[in-house]
Amino acid sequence: MTQATVFIVDDDHAVRDALRLLLKSVGLPAEVFASGDEFLAAWQPGLRGCIVADIRMPGMSGLEMHEALQQRGCRLPVIFITGHGDVPMAVEAMKAGALDFVQKPFRDQDLLDRINEGLQQEKSLREVEVEIEELTARLRALTPRERQVLERVVSGQPNKVIAMDLKVSQRTVEIHRARVMEKMQARSLAQLVKMTSRLETLRDT
Repeated sequence: MTQATVFIVDDDHAVRDALRLLLKSVGLPAEVFASGDEFLAAWQPGLRGCIVADIRMPGMSGLEMHEALQQRGCRLPVIFITGHGDVPMAVEAMKAGALDFVQKPFRDQDLLDRINEGLQQEKSLREVEVEIEELTARLRALTPRERQVLERVVSGQPNKVIAMDLKVSQRTVEIHRARVMEKMQARSLAQLVKMTSRLETLRDT
């Protein structure tokens, strides 16, 4: 599994080195990039961690880089470093989905606090995505008839009603129901209901 990393994007060499040393001092791995274009060239799906970027850089700005990443489906949290005059731009970036911004000059701990927040947010998001993938895979393993039985079971219909509804024997429903429980890896009806409800909730987040 890819290690969570802090990606630093800043055109100032001294700033990049200072931030890399700061992160190293607290045990956080970091990679540095001199421009938004450079980071975009290195970005690939599956990267874990968060991004710390100067919002104003020569060529592609941090805001433009963020927009380009979003278009590619990147969901890494972004923290912008801003000068006093860049605050309106930073607020615009947050409305577009950036996590936060810190103003220069900033306290190291303030930046570290935001980075840790970004790393935790990305971890939580990744855990949700894994859970969705697992539950979806279980659903896909069901046959169309088993899916019909599942929908009726979790809505509270008893086997007798399901059998009449699907025009099959009650024994057939019992067999399908047992297979649904097995494939969904549910130990009880309550757990099965919780799984389907959880999947709906996660997909809405």
